[in-house]
Amino acid sequence: MKYQRILLKLSGEALMGDLQYGIDPTRISQYAEAIKEVVESGVEIAIVIGGGNIFRGVSGASNGMDRVQGDHMGMLATVINGLALQSALEEIGVPTRLQSAIHINQVAEPFIRRKAMRHLEKGRVVIFGGGTGNPYFTTDSAAVLRAIEIQADVILKGTRVDGIYTADPEKDAAATKFDTITFNEVIRKGLKVMDTTAFTLSQENELPIIVFDMNTQGNLLRIVRGEAVGTIVNA
Repeated sequence: MKYQRILLKLSGEALMGDLQYGIDPTRISQYAEAIKEVVESGVEIAIVIGGGNIFRGVSGASNGMDRVQGDHMGMLATVINGLALQSALEEIGVPTRLQSAIHINQVAEPFIRRKAMRHLEKGRVVIFGGGTGNPYFTTDSAAVLRAIEIQADVILKGTRVDGIYTADPEKDAAATKFDTITFNEVIRKGLKVMDTTAFTLSQENELPIIVFDMNTQGNLLRIVRGEAVGTIVNA
């Protein structure tokens, strides 16, 4: 396997499937099966999920809500998504631990780096909920931070599109896909991969990011095997 320890970043919206909001049981089951394939191949996997399918702090703030309150609601939404994915994984026999950056001891372990790494070494999937535990930071930032802390080899950002394009492929038919691109090129071309804080943190720590289509069956396993899937961003 090309990668031995990965961090998978999923958006909350990805869990909606064809629904308007919430969690699509079919979609989350598909993701669980894809993750199981990777675990069975011997690769260690940690996961960060967004909360946009339930609540997004920035949207709440734009409607007059206090931003800090909104972000805390968003953090709780990521824990809900984490619980749902944990349940889907354990349903198919994948040992999973949910760790939260905000203390909710009845439903999740507190985030402890050494404990998370020990879980990974034992072959358990570790889901990180609660973002960074701080308002004003996105789950993209949480994903990069956790990936650095657990010494992941790569961040895999699962999206609805199959990589990074010159423009939004859903809006511009002439958009062309990059197979590889450097951090500096992404900045120079003004491409949207992650929010600026997360992207800069990844660049400073020379942690590659692969953007790929999570909804295509087998893609996750192909990436860890080293096949050319999606777009890789590196130094």
